[in-house]
Amino acid sequence: MFFYQCDAPKKKEVLKKEVLKSEKIIEKDTITIDEEKKWNTINSSNTEDFLLAYGKENPETKVIIKTKFGNIKIRLFEDVPAHRASFIYLTKNEYFNTTVIYRVAKNFVIQGGNSDNYLTVEQRTKHGNYLIKPEFKKHRIHKYGSLAAAREWDNNPNKLSNPFEFYVVQNKKGAPHLDNQHTVFGEVFEGFNTMTKISKVQVGEDDWPMDEIPITVEILD
Repeated sequence: MFFYQCDAPKKKEVLKKEVLKSEKIIEKDTITIDEEKKWNTINSSNTEDFLLAYGKENPETKVIIKTKFGNIKIRLFEDVPAHRASFIYLTKNEYFNTTVIYRVAKNFVIQGGNSDNYLTVEQRTKHGNYLIKPEFKKHRIHKYGSLAAAREWDNNPNKLSNPFEFYVVQNKKGAPHLDNQHTVFGEVFEGFNTMTKISKVQVGEDDWPMDEIPITVEILD
């Protein structure tokens, strides 16, 4: 399968990778975050502590992904605390609003959280390009409507998640071969018709939609 890097021209230069890979992350030692002064640093050594602390102060579990085809409402799981907190953190900092649904793999998954927009690269740099340790749970499986984190497959023996990119399982039979390979951290509870509409769009050989599908993500509660 093919995957676009953030800084690559759309539909021109592509990087061949395994399915559901994310672009390789370059970690930054320390960054400044403007959302709250008390949450002003994150780095490669304190990512988990930062997110767990952030999660206690930001307990929201529902988000809405808005697209031109309609909305998708998602419930985030509390028993995968770092991934939940990260998604809330990036949502509140409006990272996803610079991105698109960049991959529609027919009868498989819908993948978002990346784009060829330079603002996406800037936002990743601003938020430290951090990675998250996997939070695999036996009961959190890749069923229809599951939300999971993309990750780099090469040189990633610990299966660290890329928090900036996510996918939703669109196959009604699920995708069990991805269990314990990617962290499942949420599920769709409304908007399955929107998923179906998106799954029918025309795509190129790399699964990138021919017509761009921008997204915005907001907190529901």
